[in-house]
Amino acid sequence: MLNKVLIIGRLTKDPVVRYLPSGSQTTEFSIAYNRRYKVGEEWKEESHFFDVKAYGKLAENLGTKISKGYTVVIEGRLTQDRWTDKEGKAQSRVRIVAEAVRIINKPKLDEAPEEEVLPDSYEHGEEEKLWNSQDDEIPF
Repeated sequence: MLNKVLIIGRLTKDPVVRYLPSGSQTTEFSIAYNRRYKVGEEWKEESHFFDVKAYGKLAENLGTKISKGYTVVIEGRLTQDRWTDKEGKAQSRVRIVAEAVRIINKPKLDEAPEEEVLPDSYEHGEEEKLWNSQDDEIPF
């Protein structure tokens, strides 16, 4: 069986950082994916929203490096949360668990951005390793 997701979307709000009882960090955010299609001669657009969660080192990096408006590529898997609400009704939701995230576009700012100085280890394209929870590359 296979459970693999590859999606490009824009963050709809700033990420929320939480800590598990073990001390490990999780980062949660949501993205919007817009689909454009033609019906007859008319173009239509529909938006879809997805919740994303990251764990461990990936969560630590994302919590400080992305924010609302960033466009990202997410590689991960789907998971389903199930619970019973206060009225006793069964509830569920599907979310993406991120295994790798790459920034492909930062939002345009009204003011000049502050210069960010990265450590020497980020020179020569090594910054991409920051976003991977594995050493695999996204196939495009």
